[in-house]
Amino acid sequence: MLRVSLSGARAASRHANAQRLIRLASAAPPLRLNSPRYNSSSVDAARAEAKKIKDKLQADWDAPKLTYEQVKPRTEQPSPDAYIIDVREPDEVIQGSLPSAVNLPLSGIADSLHLNPVAFKEKHGFEKPKRDQEIVFYCRSGKRSASACDVAKRNGYTNIYNYEGSWLDWTAREGKK
Repeated sequence: MLRVSLSGARAASRHANAQRLIRLASAAPPLRLNSPRYNSSSVDAARAEAKKIKDKLQADWDAPKLTYEQVKPRTEQPSPDAYIIDVREPDEVIQGSLPSAVNLPLSGIADSLHLNPVAFKEKHGFEKPKRDQEIVFYCRSGKRSASACDVAKRNGYTNIYNYEGSWLDWTAREGKK
C-alpha cells in the first residue's frame, strides 16, 4: 500500500511538472524565423555578397610576373618610389642579393605590414612601402615571393610584382654562385 501511494505521488508530481511546462510554453512568444531578428533571405543575400567580395579579392591573387630582363634595369637605377624586396630569411640573404634590394623575410611580412611607419623603419632599416608604391618581391625560386605578393595584396598593396625566377634565375644569368 505504501508503495502504491509513493508511485501515485510521483505520478502526480510528474503531472504537475508537465502542466507547469505547458503553461510556460504557452506564455512564451512563438519563434518566428522570418522576424526582423532572423530573416533567412537577408542572411543568404549577405553571404552571397560577402562571397562575391571574397572571390573578387582572391581572383587576381597572382601578381604580375617579371622576368630577369624587366628586373635588371630596376636594380641598375633604383628609385625611391619603388622597392625590390627579398623575402628570404637573413641566413639565406648572406649568400647574396639583388643590387638595391632590401630584406623583409616572408616569416614576418604580415606583421611588419601592420606596423606604423616609425616602428617599421626601426625594425627593418628602411621606409615602410606606401600602399600604391611599386614593390617587386623575390626569393630563392619564386614560390615565397608569390606568397609575399598575396600577403601584400591582402594588406591593401596594389602595385606589386613577382620576380618569378628570383635568386636562382638571377645568379644563373649574372654568372654568380
